[in-house]
Amino acid sequence: MEKRAVLKNKAYLYLTEFFAGMAVMAVELGASRLLAPYFSSSQIVWTIIIGTIMIAMALGNMWGGKQADKNPNPDRLYLRLLVAAVWIAAIPFAGKYIIIGISGLLVITVSQNLLVIAAFMSCMLIFVFPLFLLGTVTPSLVKYTVGSLDDSGKTVGALNACNTIGSILGTFLPTFVTIPAAGTAVTFLLFSGVLLLLSLFYFLSAGTRKRTCAAALVLFILCNLAGSRGSFAFWERNLVYEGESVYNYLQVRETENSVILSTNVLFGVQSIHMKEEGLTGMYYDYALAAPVLAGAEEKDQMDVLILGMGSGTYAVQCRKYFPQAQVEGVEIDQKITDLAREHFELPEDVEVAAYDGRAYLKGVHKKYDVIMVDAYQDITIPFQMSSVEFFREVQEHLKADGVMVVNMNMKSQKKGNINEYLSDTIAGIFPNVYTVDVPGCSNRELFAFSDDSALSRLSQAEGLDRELLAHLENVENGLTLYHGGSRILTDDQAPVELLGMRVIDELIQDELGYYKELFQEKGIKGVLNGF
Repeated sequence: MEKRAVLKNKAYLYLTEFFAGMAVMAVELGASRLLAPYFSSSQIVWTIIIGTIMIAMALGNMWGGKQADKNPNPDRLYLRLLVAAVWIAAIPFAGKYIIIGISGLLVITVSQNLLVIAAFMSCMLIFVFPLFLLGTVTPSLVKYTVGSLDDSGKTVGALNACNTIGSILGTFLPTFVTIPAAGTAVTFLLFSGVLLLLSLFYFLSAGTRKRTCAAALVLFILCNLAGSRGSFAFWERNLVYEGESVYNYLQVRETENSVILSTNVLFGVQSIHMKEEGLTGMYYDYALAAPVLAGAEEKDQMDVLILGMGSGTYAVQCRKYFPQAQVEGVEIDQKITDLAREHFELPEDVEVAAYDGRAYLKGVHKKYDVIMVDAYQDITIPFQMSSVEFFREVQEHLKADGVMVVNMNMKSQKKGNINEYLSDTIAGIFPNVYTVDVPGCSNRELFAFSDDSALSRLSQAEGLDRELLAHLENVENGLTLYHGGSRILTDDQAPVELLGMRVIDELIQDELGYYKELFQEKGIKGVLNGF
């Protein structure tokens, strides 16, 4: 067939390869942010995303190469790019409904590995087809650009270089520019728009498929209008804030009694602020035993470090019940700290470092009376803050009578669960390890210390708030001495994602009966409203 005028200069083909590579990486990173609010951003979810995308690209490479040999018509390639552009533009609008629909269906049909299966099926339905189409780009362009065997190696190398450079930009731009500045939805729309312009320019210069181009443009505009206004938690009506940072999806919602921060739309509360002063009724209250164990009543000043500050609930409680407490916090996500100041009444004089908790410990030489480790977020447990090496660093930053308190947020009764691994790891370092389960939720608090007299301070506490004293008695009655075992997590081997996923699966199973009853009584809408 006659070569299109726009393709007589191979620069347009190289440009196509460049932007196709950019779009693939942008969609991959966008996929992680689309799925994270529903399934977390754990290594397991990343594995599912990368695996499904590689499958799609491999199939696209094979099929695209065969089609290029069978019918070397560039119109077909740019038509596929046009379809991929519209599909990707529709993801911000349609993707969340597909995810919730799949999750709701699996809740009433699947008994194990719900999150893994739901994440995999969501990836397959949302991302495989457009990335399959993008996978056809390289073999097709090789067919159109290679003029002879004499320069085939040079030409293919140039195409791959364009694809790689585009992929590099497609990696950095979403992470550091478009997602933090404009969000996941706009990121999908921006990069799909580039693919759309490539295709429209090709067809308009050729003077063909005008109706197809017009239809694609209309659909793209509709996707922009629908996708840019949507909410991840589209069923919520009391959201004070919903947005994204470099690290997290962030949601602030308000109830009659509290303000809640969550980094997941389906499960989990990351932080909470109670509107009425007093105990929260949550795990923070149990963690308040740590300052008492560290001798708060005997000290004029108590240094407290919180690794995983969140919205500052524990910091505020420490300041309220222990006025001598000097609280410092570490929160890797600066946006969470900003929300804490704005919505959760975190005092301005509480210093919060935007840093990784373990890296922060390496950079300071100060010793603390209490170190609170509250960095475990649903199944997203940072492995570097779960290993024996990390807890050894925590111990080195504690005073002789200091106490470490760890919030373990996935309570389980099964042998070999994530909490047993964490507890065994900690017990290998600290001579005294006690745990207490928080009633009515999945949290378990662990206290670790070297001072053998610490426990007696809890039973002898007197000069504190009456409500707190009554609660501390309940904490003391619930404390259980933990005897360490051989399940040790290390920097080299810490399978926290798999261990966490097993407990999440168990917790979900406990709730399945409730959602199945909802489905039988009210159908899929009842399941959605029940989340």
